[in-house]
Amino acid sequence: MSAELNEWIATAWDPELSLLEWRTRLADAGWACPAWPREWGGRALSASAADAVLEALAAAGVPGPPDGVGMHLAAPTILEHGPDELRRRFLRPTVTGEIVWCQLFSEPGAGSDLAGLTTRAAPDGDVWHVSGQKVWNTGAAHADFGLLLARTDWDAPKHRGITYFVLPMKQAGVDVRPLRQMNGHASFNEVFLDQAQVPAGYVIGQVNEGWRGALTTLAHERRLAPTRRPVPAGRLPGRAWREAIAERIAASEPHKWYPQRAGRPDLVVAQAIAIGKARDPVVRQEIVKLVALAWSAKWTAQRAAAVRALGRPPGPEGSLGKLASSAIARAASRVHALLADASGMLAGSDAPLDGTITEIFLSVPAISIAGGTDEIQRNIVAERILGLPKEPETDRDVPFKRVPRNT
Repeated sequence: MSAELNEWIATAWDPELSLLEWRTRLADAGWACPAWPREWGGRALSASAADAVLEALAAAGVPGPPDGVGMHLAAPTILEHGPDELRRRFLRPTVTGEIVWCQLFSEPGAGSDLAGLTTRAAPDGDVWHVSGQKVWNTGAAHADFGLLLARTDWDAPKHRGITYFVLPMKQAGVDVRPLRQMNGHASFNEVFLDQAQVPAGYVIGQVNEGWRGALTTLAHERRLAPTRRPVPAGRLPGRAWREAIAERIAASEPHKWYPQRAGRPDLVVAQAIAIGKARDPVVRQEIVKLVALAWSAKWTAQRAAAVRALGRPPGPEGSLGKLASSAIARAASRVHALLADASGMLAGSDAPLDGTITEIFLSVPAISIAGGTDEIQRNIVAERILGLPKEPETDRDVPFKRVPRNT
């Protein structure tokens, strides 16, 4: 396989191609998504072989497929649940980067209890009309399409009356507003839907059975292994790389505070040495605790990667990784507070590390919420890994219109 790929790159790669032209060649040859079935532009390779292809592309110094919601959430969900009309319509332009996606799941009254969502969709001839509100939506202002969950049957129990839609974002019925965070950034949006229109055929899976597709999306969202591969070192000449780097910079802008959200454990040792606290026994003890957490999380991630290499879908191990990341971030924040003392409350150029420490303190709480709260992850671990009985749910089999909720 490696010889075939390298031979193909030698023939197909031209740095003066546009990024779209290069990704079109990549998709035509099946190298963009090598684990996908051949009928949808892949090569039907195993997950481990597909990872090796992406590594080989990076090693060869050529751009790969795009990052983001499209490739990592939308495409896998559409590929698994269909129908074929949506696969034909959306998979290829997602792979080539011609369309950009966002995720429209959470609502002000349905965050952790996602199945309690109240955004409604009603059929009207060849379209659905959608009204409601979504929140914590990254990239919604620039997305072409959104992965939307909406309630379509209020007489069914809450998990069985939801439909999964592809929502065209560029229309009058969609109002995107930025949300200002306490750390000063505005990475997320709230999206107001007022009779927004969705074509009748833009349903992922089946009407009223959207919860199945939602679980697929959430499982991919919690994957432990990093999906973004580093750009090769050195100067990268050519139009394709210029456009790829510009795309990555634009896509990374909303996430530039994410390293601080993770607690920046990479900074603690150097900071302890710099301020002369490296020999403090309490500081050393807390740093060792942090390092132990980080290594255990790394091993868990490697175990999850091994499972995926066998071709298995993402499973509850993602919840373990999510919980570990929360614990690491909080532990790192505590160490930074121990090192910085009261000066950690300062912001600006005269603050520790030019205000990075303050941004860590203000950003770390988010990691316990984003992508599913710690409480939700613990429930998943308890039920799917430990085999404990589920919590009693008095509203699970009740028609949703009779379920008490905030209005």
